Amino acid sequence: MLYYQIINERVKEKKGGHHSAKSLMYSVDFQEIKKLQHQGNWGEAARFMTEAARKLEAGGADLIVICTNTMHKMAAEVRNSVSIPLLHIADATANKIAADNIKKVALLGTAFTMEQEFYKGRLVEQFGLEVAVPDEADREVVHDIIYQELCLGIVSENSKQKYLDIIERLALQGAEAVILGCTEITMLISQEDCSIPVYDTTRIHAEAAVDFALGDKE
Repeated sequence: MLYYQIINERVKEKKGGHHSAKSLMYSVDFQEIKKLQHQGNWGEAARFMTEAARKLEAGGADLIVICTNTMHKMAAEVRNSVSIPLLHIADATANKIAADNIKKVALLGTAFTMEQEFYKGRLVEQFGLEVAVPDEADREVVHDIIYQELCLGIVSENSKQKYLDIIERLALQGAEAVILGCTEITMLISQEDCSIPVYDTTRIHAEAAVDFALGDKE
């Protein structure tokens, strides 16, 4: 919902009048995806994703965006399954961070995103960022709130405070900013809540997709 809203708002901002985005959406059954994630069956998850991408290309899409951070674990497979570009969420976010001359960032997201190299490794290797993640206990808190609450539409003040405490601990360790590296976290945390800059991957990715589509290739 947020992607659709932000994309259309951005098109109107860029083009004015009554303009909105020409877009196609392929929505999966998240229960099926969640099961595959927690089974570690990324091969089958990749099959789901590449099938969706090919259907979008066949429907006339000129650009693919995967509207989730975690499923960028299969970004290469998706990109290689179609002939149209894929705009990577970590790249769009890192470009913003680099433009702000920030060197060390905290990363919040699912355990997959915080612990595996497909995301934080990309930030380090391709953009030269230093990436701090919560300790094991805090990673479990962040992950559980995403799946047990945010993915179900539950927004809790208690959980919000837990996230803010975790962000503060990472800031004390030298993090200059925090990446909301799960598209659901924007439901819970905003810039107004934090003492350090917040990079909302949902908004950054959606706006970058519009800019790319309208010709701003940077």
